Amino acid sequence: MGLQRKKITALVITYNEIGYIENCLKSIQFADEIIVVDSYSSDGTYEYLSAHPKVRVIQHPFKNYTTQKAFTLAQASHDWVIFIDADEVVTPELQNEITETVNSTKTHAAYWFHRKFMFQEKRLRFSGWQTDKNYRLFRKSKVQFSDKRIVHETLEVDGTSATLKEKLTHYCYKDYTDYKRKMLLYGRLKAKEAVQKGKNFSVGMLFIKPTFTFVHNFVIRLGFLDGMKGIKVCYLNALGDWERYLELRSLEQEQHATSLEPVSQASN
Repeated sequence: MGLQRKKITALVITYNEIGYIENCLKSIQFADEIIVVDSYSSDGTYEYLSAHPKVRVIQHPFKNYTTQKAFTLAQASHDWVIFIDADEVVTPELQNEITETVNSTKTHAAYWFHRKFMFQEKRLRFSGWQTDKNYRLFRKSKVQFSDKRIVHETLEVDGTSATLKEKLTHYCYKDYTDYKRKMLLYGRLKAKEAVQKGKNFSVGMLFIKPTFTFVHNFVIRLGFLDGMKGIKVCYLNALGDWERYLELRSLEQEQHATSLEPVSQASN
């Protein structure tokens, strides 16, 4: 008698993902369990998920990406987990590779996925994304989300890792407004992360870092070969760095103002 097939839980976090989440869910139907944690969407995402026959949806307030994903991971019933963003799609070829991987006789604790970036409906080949990879498939019992990062979260893995051959499709750019919102959010979260690490605001870095990010991605990382798509993406990525340092300055000013507040004295 053959070995019993190992079950997989698919996990997704959402906030206002109508237009993305539909294709994401279709691509993870192969999973034995689908759990979505929604941070109180206002565009109908939660209602759509609630009506989906194969989805268990939980609403949970969003603090940062690490805490939200750690909470979501804790909901999984099965040890093998695939964690997908709402704007990502698992191709049929990748589905097969995932299934074969978890059911092979020798497995690793976690697997990196390379991603294919889509700008609306067209491939984004450069602009700093060409070597991007993330942990997406792993054993729940062998990982935890690192508390050292609150955006672009990473895993601490107890065991070995490997990289799957097939790529995950990432629809990173729906429209200018949506991508800008995402980059500004990342910037604000990175500022909080910087405060936790004891980093200070610098006027010089406010100008140097965004400029470096744009030039590095557009020139060194060949964003100019993506044409107008590359200009938009490289600019908005640099805007995220600009927002990070503006937010860092604001957080420092708030801390300074708090430290100057008079200490109330208890009445005799």
